[in-house]
Formats: sequence, C-alpha cells, structure tokens
Amino acid sequence: MTGSPTGRAPLPVPVLDIGGTHVTAALVDPAASRVLPSTVVRTPLRSDAEADVVLDAVAAAALALPAGHGPRWGVAMPGPFDYATGVGHFQGMGKFESLSGVDVGAGLRARLAGRAERLCFLNDADAFAVGEYRSGAAAGHDRVVCLTLGTGVGSSFLSRGRPVHSGPVVPPSGHVHRLPVYGRPLEDTVSRRGLRAHYAALRGAAAVGVEGAGALVEAGAEAPTHPATGSGVDDALLPDVRDIAARAGKGEAAAGEAFRYAFDALGRALAPWTDRFEATAVIIGGSVARSWDLIHPALTAGLASAGGRRVPVLPARRPEAAPLLGAAHWSREAGDAP
Repeated sequence: MTGSPTGRAPLPVPVLDIGGTHVTAALVDPAASRVLPSTVVRTPLRSDAEADVVLDAVAAAALALPAGHGPRWGVAMPGPFDYATGVGHFQGMGKFESLSGVDVGAGLRARLAGRAERLCFLNDADAFAVGEYRSGAAAGHDRVVCLTLGTGVGSSFLSRGRPVHSGPVVPPSGHVHRLPVYGRPLEDTVSRRGLRAHYAALRGAAAVGVEGAGALVEAGAEAPTHPATGSGVDDALLPDVRDIAARAGKGEAAAGEAFRYAFDALGRALAPWTDRFEATAVIIGGSVARSWDLIHPALTAGLASAGGRRVPVLPARRPEAAPLLGAAHWSREAGDAP
C-alpha cells in the first residue's frame, strides 16, 4: 500500500486476535507488514464466561490501544462462526458457548464507542495463513496449506493468498480436524488431549505424572491403535504437551512415540489433500510447533507413507505476529464485509 490521497502516511490498522484463553489487540502497519510493538495488548479471556463478560473483556483490550488508527478492524476468531455476519455458532463446542446466536460484531461496535465503523472477521487459522503468506514462510507459494497446532488442529488452504473453503480440492469447509484417521476424527489423535491420553496409555496409568513410579512400556511394544480421549487417570496428573516434549528430548521412549504416532497420523490424513490442492508447501505454526524436532520427521514420514506428493514442510516464520498481520490485511481487502 502506498500513501493516502492526501500524501500523508496511512493510518495503522487495529486488529484483534481472539482465542480461548487470551485476546490480543494491536495496531499494524500493513504497508510494512509490521505489528507496532509498543501497541500490543494481551489480556486473559474466559471462554466459559457469559456473553457480556466475554465482549466486555475483548472491548477492554481494544480500547487499550492508542487512538489515531483506521476505523476498520480486522478480527481473527475461532470457529464455528459466521464470519460474514459476525454471529457465533459455538453451541456444543465447550468454548464461547454463550456467544452462540450473539451478534458479536454489533456488540463490539457498541462497546468501542465510535472507534470502529466496521469489523472484518476471519477464521483464526486463515488469519495466521494470510499473515505467513504476506511476510512469512508461505510467501511465494501460490497454493499452500497452513496448520496451527495447539489444543487442536487449525487449518487453512490458501490460493494466491485467499482462503479456499469449498470445492473438491479441499476438505469440507477447508478444515482438516474432522478428517478420518485410524477410524476416528483426526483431532482425537492430533490434539492436546490426544497426545496426553496416548502418552498415558504408553506409560501405563501407574506411571503417569509420577516420576520413578512404574516403568515404560517395553521398547517396541505395540501402541494402541485408537488412543482414548480419556486415560482413566486424574487429568491433573497427566503431564502437558510441553512436558512430554521435554521427556522425548531426554530420550524417553513413550514420549517420543506419542509425538511420532500423532504427527505420522496427521501426515497420513493430510496427504490426499495436499495432492488434490497441488500445494507447494505445508506451513506449521501454533504452540505445539515449538517441538519442531519431534513434529517434522513424523509429519513428513506420514505424508510419504500415504503416497503423497513430495511437499516441503516448513515452520512458520512469524508465528506470533502472523494472525495479527493476516487480520490487518484482511480488513483492507474484505470489501463490503460487515
């Protein structure tokens, strides 16, 4: 983007990245694809709170931004959500249930006291993908698949920087989390709960969360074909994903196998779609992607074993900034989006 018709520098774009535990607000210079660091506001968010509490918390973060920005906001939001109308559809999802049927756009505009003429919503995985396309690892790829790995699997299929949500070359709605693998939805295996439950099964219930108690399964022992979503052990005793990754880094067999199994499964589920979409790269972001040395070999092996075309699997170049950048670019290009 060049200067405005008056010759003055364009105003920065305000953005929001709404997640299950935090909301981030910031101002973005889209011409330079740069988040203005002094403006970033990150505050806790309770996804189980009443609608007014959620909207008040999001608006508070937005209102903490300095004035002097443009009137159109980019808002990255998890689904299921009607991004065109700004209405939530979270019933039965275990998060943001109170926003089901709520006009989130109208609620936020009312709270932003004249600082928002329009809110341009997009899926949070799409925001990440657009940001990586504009100035990250997806730059230069006309057709790319971007994944965010955290509590679950977010996905975006980008064609020339635009998300593709329908048609024969992408999964339903452009989302991979419900793809079948080993007879179950992918997210039962490739998720925080799936990794933890599989690790628990490999260690044995007596050993989970208690150092020195019990013993690892014998090396080479057969892993469960379908990891349960619950291990029968108090969830508080299960180590979190980062702890399992640390144990894998120290050579613990069960921890390494838990990662291998999950991301091999992801590769197997993804392979047919990277072929159909003719993707030239797969970009990985999200909190779990920090364990790159565990994810990359398993994912590439899964892609290859499923007969998928050879496609480079790359780490996100701007994992923290990408959703904010993507939301800013989207707000500039969304035309008449409400």
